[in-house]
Amino acid sequence: MSREKEIKAFVRLLDVMDELREKCPWDRKQTMESLRPLTIEETYELSDSILEKDNLNISKELGDIMLHLVFYAKIGKEQGSFDIADVMDRLCDKLIYRHPHVFGDVEVSGAGEVIENWEQLKRTEKDGNKTILSGVPRSLPSLVKAYRVQDKVRAVGFDWEQREDVWKKVREEIGEFEQEVAGASGGGEERARHMEQEFGDLMFSLVNAARLYDINPDTALELTNLKFIRRFTYLEAWAKREGRSLKEMSLEEMDLVWEEAKGIVG
Repeated sequence: MSREKEIKAFVRLLDVMDELREKCPWDRKQTMESLRPLTIEETYELSDSILEKDNLNISKELGDIMLHLVFYAKIGKEQGSFDIADVMDRLCDKLIYRHPHVFGDVEVSGAGEVIENWEQLKRTEKDGNKTILSGVPRSLPSLVKAYRVQDKVRAVGFDWEQREDVWKKVREEIGEFEQEVAGASGGGEERARHMEQEFGDLMFSLVNAARLYDINPDTALELTNLKFIRRFTYLEAWAKREGRSLKEMSLEEMDLVWEEAKGIVG
């Protein structure tokens, strides 16, 4: 596709947005606050399409997100705060500034050094992050936040010297959690809170291990969720087909069908 065609398509989207904002009652009443949860939902729908490797739906979901981007910019323009040109110009300025190895004469040895330079440059910007972790959104899901926190401190050298060393920490956290569980017979809110804290430490160490082995833990867990759903759905369908009730089946019977499901639905 030529650049001229791309520009024409983007201008068409802006024109459509102008029409919707003026003539559609629903679009006219929207605010940034009302759009926010819808944008989050659209982002997750894009995520689903990416995991399913569904290119047609990826294209559709990207369109939905792009609609939201121009929607926010339209509202910003109406408020006199910013417009879509401001958004794109600021983005381009930021990208050029943070990629001196592309748009300047800085040399880098690889992607790792690019990330280190990126974080350092962010802290020198006038409106940049004041601390290493201040740029991590508070509303991120906990698993994603743990990964981003660890990735950011890694960029300034706070990381394991050898990635294999992380397993000692994982085993240590497993042991501490097991000890807490073993002493939990007395119950109580304080004991439950201690178990919760130790389990959180264990999960944080596993996220660290995933990161060190170039695994995104959120993606990995979601793929396992989808795999479990496929297999359990197969088990449900099998039970229905055989006139059985899952509640009445023994665990051994369900395990046999589960193993069958592995070979059929993955």
